Formats: sequence, C-alpha cells, structure tokens
Amino acid sequence: VQLQASGGGSVQAGGSQRLSCAAARMITSVFSATTLGWYRRPPGKERELVAVITKDGDATYADSVKGRFTISRDSARKKVYLQMNSLKPEDTAVYYCAADRHGSRWPRTENPNEYQYWGQGTLVTVSS
Repeated sequence: VQLQASGGGSVQAGGSQRLSCAAARMITSVFSATTLGWYRRPPGKERELVAVITKDGDATYADSVKGRFTISRDSARKKVYLQMNSLKPEDTAVYYCAADRHGSRWPRTENPNEYQYWGQGTLVTVSS
C-alpha cells in the first residue's frame, strides 16, 4: 500500500493551503474502514499529530491547529485532505499522511505507532 501526499508549497502567513493524500493501491472497502491522520515535523523538532479522522468522520485536532485546519476524507476517491487556513510561520513543516487499517479511535490514534502506512511527506513553508 502506498500513500501519496501532495499540495505542499510556500505560502504567506494568513494564507491557505490544501494538502491531499491518495491511497491509490488500497482496496476501497479497506480504505473506508481506516483511520486517517496527518502528522507534521517542524524543522529541528519531533513529529507531532495534526489531525485524525475515523471511518465515521469523527475528527480530532491538535490544539495548535483547532479552528484553522480541517481534515476530511473521500472514501470513494480513497483520499484524505487537510485544509489549512490562517497559516502561521510555526506551521512550517513536512506534513505526512498516515493510515491505520484497524480503524482505531482516539486516543490510540494519537500514537504514530498505530499507523501501518505512511506517505512520503510534503513540505509546507509559511513565510511572515
């Protein structure tokens, strides 16, 4: 299974960016049952959770992005999205999508070890 993340780039503070992650090789029925997450690794820092969405559409967000980021999924297209608004320089990071085929729920999904599949990462740079 391969996850392909895209949508990264450079943006001014206050701007928006939309990340996409496709699971082209995953069987649709399996994708529909997965929990999907977005993580990020800021420069020189540890990887951190950004947002998680269950198969039922229940979403959980890191406090730092609540009210600004929205995670969504399209099971028919086997994609997960991260809409990022009101971006700040501290949002600069490599963003990774991840999938947990067991469909775990929060708080287990806060743990990156719960995810079996990871995308390659896409860089988002926010300038002030």
